[in-house]
Amino acid sequence: MFVLCQAESEISVRDSQPAIKRAAIMLILLAAIFALHIIGIILLLVATIDNAWWVTETLSTDVWARWIYINGMWNYTDLPTGSHYPQDYLQAVQASSVLACIFSILGIFVFVAQLFTLNKGQRFTISGVFQALACLSIMIAASIYTDRFHLDESIGSYGHCYILAWISFALTFISAVIYFVLRKKTA
Repeated sequence: MFVLCQAESEISVRDSQPAIKRAAIMLILLAAIFALHIIGIILLLVATIDNAWWVTETLSTDVWARWIYINGMWNYTDLPTGSHYPQDYLQAVQASSVLACIFSILGIFVFVAQLFTLNKGQRFTISGVFQALACLSIMIAASIYTDRFHLDESIGSYGHCYILAWISFALTFISAVIYFVLRKKTA
């Protein structure tokens, strides 16, 4: 009798091990997705706020202002107007960059809320939509900046914020795809 009860308990322990492994894998996957989303938000914020979309040795330009190195000090100036900085395109880059940050931040809040409120199969759709919108927004900002600014300047190069904008585009795209794939997997 004791052997039979022990055998039954061993079988139930073996049956619960795959469920525990699946739960652990899902927890690790959710933590990785959360980390990827946070990294994307940080890169979007740095790309939007920091001042290095176009750099030379004495100039650093972002989508908000220009810093010029004069007499050993960096001086804040407004962006030039005219054909080098068409205002309508500049405003489109600024708005798209800010929208990318907003969509991505909203996406992380929705992701956390969906984990606790929605049923399987519905959980990650809204987060995926917000990440797709953030991806589209930062792609628009970086594309317009590439196409309309600094075309005839031979001195200088794209700075780290410009590069971070494209990296955050890739991260938000990957994150959006993962959200949509997870929605399908859990349905």
